[in-house]
Amino acid sequence: MFSGELIMSLQNGGKSVTIILAEDDEGHARLVQKNLRRAGISNAIQWCPNGKEALDYIQGKDEFDGDPHKANVLLLLDLNMPVMDGYHVLKQLKADSGTKRIPVIILTTTDDVREVKRCYELGCNIYVTKPVDYDGFSNAIRELGLFLSVITVPNGN
Repeated sequence: MFSGELIMSLQNGGKSVTIILAEDDEGHARLVQKNLRRAGISNAIQWCPNGKEALDYIQGKDEFDGDPHKANVLLLLDLNMPVMDGYHVLKQLKADSGTKRIPVIILTTTDDVREVKRCYELGCNIYVTKPVDYDGFSNAIRELGLFLSVITVPNGN
């Protein structure tokens, strides 16, 4: 019997995909997670407050030493972050044969057409501009969650 709530999980060959959220603003990170859940996404979400930590998580370095996450992941990537910005993360991921197939969705407030073009040239898969108002932001993330529920993610290897 249908309960009225649809729970969806982003999958890759039957394996659940971990969503890596590289976002320095903790409030935005909580809002993204909350609205993905509202859209029915049940996947694990790994929050990384800067680009270096996101790369470390994917590559299994520093605090994630020996536990790489190159397969069954999708990266939601902010551009403007401390330590290492999203541009450098994107460039490094797409230059590495072991991580170049990881889907990267840019999720940022930057809407400059030159920056959008730069991200696509560096290899991002999707570019989403975060609305600045609360309701617009919440709705955009719920819509992104609905989109994520129907896509297929390639194996990172």
